[in-house]
Amino acid sequence: MRKEERRYMKKERQNTDQEALFEAILTLRSPEECYAFFKDLCTYQELNAMAQRLQVAKMLHEGHVFHEIVEETGASPATISRVNRCLHYGADGYRTIIPRLKGDKK
Repeated sequence: MRKEERRYMKKERQNTDQEALFEAILTLRSPEECYAFFKDLCTYQELNAMAQRLQVAKMLHEGHVFHEIVEETGASPATISRVNRCLHYGADGYRTIIPRLKGDKK
């Protein structure tokens, strides 16, 4: 098998694995189930990093400035910049979820 074919197969496998992960997440029915699943799936640091990025996204969306976000969340400027780029140029994941968390019907 050529190197290009192996790389393509690896990418396909990753996409299949990610699809299976997302399907598994969509089967969760309560915050308790989510907590248990993610606690098993992620390390403590991974889970905290994801929670921190969501908090940063919400604060950026509300118009907070970088120094306020650093003080409130403890996130590094690099993390805040990355989340900010995702808010403006990403796949719109944050823009989809933030209004839902606020109860908006968008």
